[in-house]
Amino acid sequence: MKICVLGAGALGSSIGSVLTAAGEEVYLIDQWTGHVNAMNEYGLKVREGSADRFVKVQGRTDCEGIGSADLIIVLVKSFHTREAIEKAAPILGESTMVMSLQNGLGNEETLAEVVGIERLIGGKTYVGGVLLGPGHIIAGTKGKYTYIGEMNGAITERITKVADVFNRAGLLTTVSENIVGMIWDKLLINVATGALAGITKLPYGGLYQIPEIRDCAFAAISEGIAVAKANNVKLSVEDPEKIWLMAAEGLPDEFKTSMLQSLEKGQKTEVDFINGSVVRWGEKSNIPTPVNKTLVANVKGIEYWMENYGVKA
Repeated sequence: MKICVLGAGALGSSIGSVLTAAGEEVYLIDQWTGHVNAMNEYGLKVREGSADRFVKVQGRTDCEGIGSADLIIVLVKSFHTREAIEKAAPILGESTMVMSLQNGLGNEETLAEVVGIERLIGGKTYVGGVLLGPGHIIAGTKGKYTYIGEMNGAITERITKVADVFNRAGLLTTVSENIVGMIWDKLLINVATGALAGITKLPYGGLYQIPEIRDCAFAAISEGIAVAKANNVKLSVEDPEKIWLMAAEGLPDEFKTSMLQSLEKGQKTEVDFINGSVVRWGEKSNIPTPVNKTLVANVKGIEYWMENYGVKA
């Protein structure tokens, strides 16, 4: 299968490296020239546990010259979704599928506006990764599940084919008849830890040692559950404690949320698409979300100081 990954950061590179190693034709597309050049010259250096290995990948800084893809996996930051998919016109063929594995809510709607709902398949993944430097990542793919599905819940030939490709590569993938609910499941896991890690600067090991942080996370998750239920979203888990524990399941103590990684690099976060999504959906449904509003405000405050005063988390 010819697969293009839009956004070859930690997660995109992790997934792309596994699919490449399995023999699929994969292109990792990213605007960071240094990262792309390093991957093309030396191979992508992938750390799993204490060992590093090199995977010979195909990196690109744009979509020109690649030709039509069978599948486009969108993994750019949510605030870059529209720009990225508009620039992907050269790889959009007649039957190209487009799948978001991004964090938060709203990405699918943005993609459908550009490429059409008929191309769109939904997805969520618990695969993780850390970008250590140009061409060098920590991969978090082993034992981590990915769920994909048609937005209308149908089990189609094309969605089954994508799942087969992923599973053959070693990415544990299940086709879901309730992908919208599963996207919400992942949102609640991001709500549990993302903003709190960014505000406190704590990796998972430290985050889970402080009862006050746990209590705040439970409150934020509970707001998200209430909003989802008000919008008739079918969740697989409705227990804040279980969601809190699932968020760190299988991850090393030193692992950092993507929101904390962004703040440490002085970059904009996806808080508007995670906790901010709970707030927006809550407002539409008349469900109060004061905890998530506060978390958004705190993260945005850090972003303001970074932008205006050069102060990183």
